[in-house]
Amino acid sequence: MRQPAEEAPILVRLPPHLVVLFPGADRLVALPARSVAEMVDGLDALWPGMRERICDETPAIRRHINVFVDGRRAGLSTPLAPGADVFVITAISGG
Repeated sequence: MRQPAEEAPILVRLPPHLVVLFPGADRLVALPARSVAEMVDGLDALWPGMRERICDETPAIRRHINVFVDGRRAGLSTPLAPGADVFVITAISGG
């Protein structure tokens, strides 16, 4: 019996402002995840404390963070297809 092919990981692109807080973190990360929440769990497993930087205590994605999946804004419950392109973007403000 033939084994099913392993699903392609998602690709997560992290902003420099977030990566600098976690020594050894990469800007481009490939990991298995079926939802944005699982992606955050995977990132936190690689770099403990990253969940708290991306999510608040409710839990929800923080107001100053945006997550886009294949060009569409996403929340923690957003499903991820194998090979999905995920961008984590920090808001920039100034005056």
